[in-house]
This record gives sequence, C-alpha cells and structure tokens, in this order.
Amino acid sequence: MRVVLALALIVLAPLPQDPQAQPTPADVPIDAPQPFEVWLDALVAEARDRGYPEPLLTEAFTDLQPLVRVVQNDRTQAELTTGFERYFASRVNAAVIRRGRDAAKEHRRLLARLERTYGVPARIVLAIWGMESRYGRNIGRTPVFQALATLAWEPRRANFFRGQLFDALTIVSDGHIGVETMTGSWAGAMGQTQFMPSSYLEYAVDEEGDGRRDIWGSTPDVLGSIANYLKGHGWTGDATWGREVRVSSAARKRIETAGIGTRESGCYAMRDMTARIPLREWQRLGVRRIEGGALPRADLAAGLVDSGERSFLVYENYDALLRYNCAHHYALSVAMLAERLR
Repeated sequence: MRVVLALALIVLAPLPQDPQAQPTPADVPIDAPQPFEVWLDALVAEARDRGYPEPLLTEAFTDLQPLVRVVQNDRTQAELTTGFERYFASRVNAAVIRRGRDAAKEHRRLLARLERTYGVPARIVLAIWGMESRYGRNIGRTPVFQALATLAWEPRRANFFRGQLFDALTIVSDGHIGVETMTGSWAGAMGQTQFMPSSYLEYAVDEEGDGRRDIWGSTPDVLGSIANYLKGHGWTGDATWGREVRVSSAARKRIETAGIGTRESGCYAMRDMTARIPLREWQRLGVRRIEGGALPRADLAAGLVDSGERSFLVYENYDALLRYNCAHHYALSVAMLAERLR
C-alpha cells in the first residue's frame, strides 16, 4: 500500500506538557525516522497480523496522507500557550452559558437519571459537553484515521497514537461507526465527548439502549459517557470540585514558610499544584473565600492552584476533570462554567 507524502515537515518541539513550549514555524524540517509510506506499510502489516479484515484496512489506509496542521496544533495547544483569563473568556461566555441552561432544561429528566446512576452532578456533565463540543454543535471534521496516523508516524508520542489507531480500527470493526463518518478533532478525539479511541472503548456507554455507543449523534449516549468517564476517574458525589479563594500577600508568606510542597505524582497539571492539606490548615494560613469569609468547616483536603492572578483550592474531584484534559485552564473553566449552570 503506497501513499503520496504531502507534508511540509516540521521540527520537533518540547512536549506539550512543557509550559515553556513555544509555537514552531511550519517550514522548519523535522527529523522523521522514516518515510511516511514505509511507516504506513509496516502499520498495515501489523494490523493484518492482528486480525483486522482486509476490506477495513483498505478503506482506512488507502491513499492516506499526513496532515501538517495536525502537528502544528499539537505544538500550540491553547491550554498551554494562552493566558488563563483569555482562555476562559473565549470559552465561558454569555452564549455558552445560555445554551447550557437551555440544554439543562431540555434534558433535565435524562440528566437527573444520570446523576442518580453515576453520582456526577448534572452541571459538571453539561459543562464538559459545552467545553468539548459546544453542546454537540462542533465535533470536528478531521478524519480520525488521518489525524491519528499523522501523530503515530511523528516521533514525539508515536507509541500512544499507534495504540489509538488500533483502537479506532476496533471501533469500526465492532460496527459503532464507519470509516468515512468517523471524524473528530485534529488529535483524533471523537464525537461530542471528544473521546480518544481508547477512552471510547473503556467508557462510552449505550445509554439509549439501541446496541450502539453513539457519541456522535445520541444525546443520552453522549451525556452518559461523560458521566461514566468521570465516575471511572474517581468523581464521587459527596464533594464538589473546589472554590476560588483569596490569598493575601501575608497568607502567601505563611504558606511559603510552612513549606507546603507540590504534588509528586500524576500528570503535569497535577504536579503543578500544592499537596493537599485540610481546609482548616488553609484557614489557619490565612486563605479565605473569594469574598473574604472563612473557609468551609468541612472535613476536606484541598490543594492550591494558582492561575495567573487567581487562586483556587481544589478537592479530589478536581482530579477527575484533569483526567479529561490535564490542563488547569481547561479544568478550571469546566468547573466555573458548571457553577454558572446551577
């Protein structure tokens, strides 16, 4: 199987988790390990050995070409290259809030049932739906196999995206969607939930009961899958995500003197926050509610997240939001959109 290599090659940049990563010019060459057509032939041979049917391989990979914009987007993700206030303002605005409230009314029975089933607040499910696809209005038009093949060939995260390619083949082989209609984001995230193929296989649900897990067109499947994902990543219904707080200069000094370190495990954003300590300790150190009042007396542990000039105390449920997208810009925007959808 041969292809035409139609990619203006790009230089390798730091991992997107690197806060110092900068956009990279599109005309600087990349040190690709091998020609794309050679790489693709090997991939198809492996897929054939894994037992995927030949007609599926022909449909998915014939005349496949890598996409330059996919690699460019991977270098300049907004969650990592845009200030928080700008990011938040572009995603949580009056129109998004209004549509979310309308969606809450339209789907209130479904959302109530999902909240009982999965223990995730309806407003959190709605907020992720709004952030990921504008409540189903924008699910992406990039062919998933083309996006995943580009990122699997490009060396930086090749192993991860190679696995996603095989998972995408499994989804089509199982009859949930066809190759031509399997579109998504530049990174291969699919449907209204923007699930990667591996997340689809593990967390997508058939809430509608028609035998398909349709995250592209079925609202019950979409919202149920989001709730199931959050539950599967540790969301518990007995606490919220956290709250915005006020940290005075005096409190900041006491925090530094107390030697509260950062978290030592998890993804980049999880390690870019303090270790969790009880709310009463934050109260003792001088942290207050954003309006100036005392912190809740709840028996909860929280970590401190600083995002620009704003600060937040976040609980364990916040980790579930970071599992959806490991960037504080994203998780905080979801959380604060959810508050506006109450």
